[in-house]
Amino acid sequence: MKQQLPNRNRPYLNVLDYLVQEKVFLLIVILGIILSIVSVNFGQSAMWVGFFFAAYAAVSNDSIQSLGTFIESNKQRKWWILWLFTGGIFLAVVTFSWFYFNGDVTYQRLLDDDGVTKYPHPENFSFFQIIAPLVLIILTRLKMPVSTTFLLLSVFSADTSGISSIVVKSWSGYVMAFVLSFAIWYFSYNIIRKYFRSRKTHIAWTVVQWAVSGSLWAVWIMQDGANIAVFLPRQQTPFQFLIFAVTIFAGMGLLFFLRGDKIQEIVSEKVRISDVRAATLVDFSYVILLIYKLFISTVPMSTTWVFLGIIGGREIAVSLIRQKVGTRHKVKAVKMVAKDFSYAMIGLFISIALASGANKGVRSEIWNYITNIF
Repeated sequence: MKQQLPNRNRPYLNVLDYLVQEKVFLLIVILGIILSIVSVNFGQSAMWVGFFFAAYAAVSNDSIQSLGTFIESNKQRKWWILWLFTGGIFLAVVTFSWFYFNGDVTYQRLLDDDGVTKYPHPENFSFFQIIAPLVLIILTRLKMPVSTTFLLLSVFSADTSGISSIVVKSWSGYVMAFVLSFAIWYFSYNIIRKYFRSRKTHIAWTVVQWAVSGSLWAVWIMQDGANIAVFLPRQQTPFQFLIFAVTIFAGMGLLFFLRGDKIQEIVSEKVRISDVRAATLVDFSYVILLIYKLFISTVPMSTTWVFLGIIGGREIAVSLIRQKVGTRHKVKAVKMVAKDFSYAMIGLFISIALASGANKGVRSEIWNYITNIF
């Protein structure tokens, strides 16, 4: 029998297969880049182009955080029921902020009491500011859980302090989330395993999960709504607010119709996260940390990093406490956590690069910092 030689062109064929498979998405990206280039020459039209890109990018990427476990543990329910529930919460939260803070929908993430902001609204948008959401869309398509806060707010930062303050708060959030989640699952695993053994769940768990998930989603909006609103004026007119609210509400409908799309796999691959009880515990620890971080300061924070800390701490704890022979499951958990963390770091470096391109002041400060080191 004739032996078949390996095809040395296989990597190229894999690339071609991917390009064919993603041809519609690639076409959208190309058109988006062209639209970005054109819009920067037409004043405030760039503002709306960037906003629509950011609305889609932020909502689709952040489905793995506040909505990921909710989507995963409610696969059996109709998508429009989940949409109306979370969409209604979104409208209520941003409407309250708009009225209470005189047109500011971000709960003062972008605008302080005295009107000072580290993220000024530009009179003329740069190409790097408009392209940032497209970069996020591409990374989301590659199933990379990068931070929308870093990517979208960094390009609007007036100086490096606006970036460094986000980084410090986000890293501390990751560490706190990892430790808290690890402690909960490591020391309570045997009890959780005992009472969660049955595949059947009481209806009360569903009620509790929807309450916890709704609270988590509301707090997430207070933290990360700034990532989308950053393209619009810091105090929106009624017309601007209407477009802001309706656009994101409709985008959420698409998100639930697609069941989280590709980025949802970051949640789906975790151990038994589709169990409503496990999902509730994950979301509960997540919302507690977000509430703490929300009230400790008005500095924006990457909720992606907090979420990865929650999921990472859980995976490591479960892998260590489970009574399984060998180390394969432990190695798998470590690799999974390391992969998510490395993707988040890649997003941070890309954010800094985009911020450098968009802002001369940021570029100069970073260059001076590098030259002082070497």
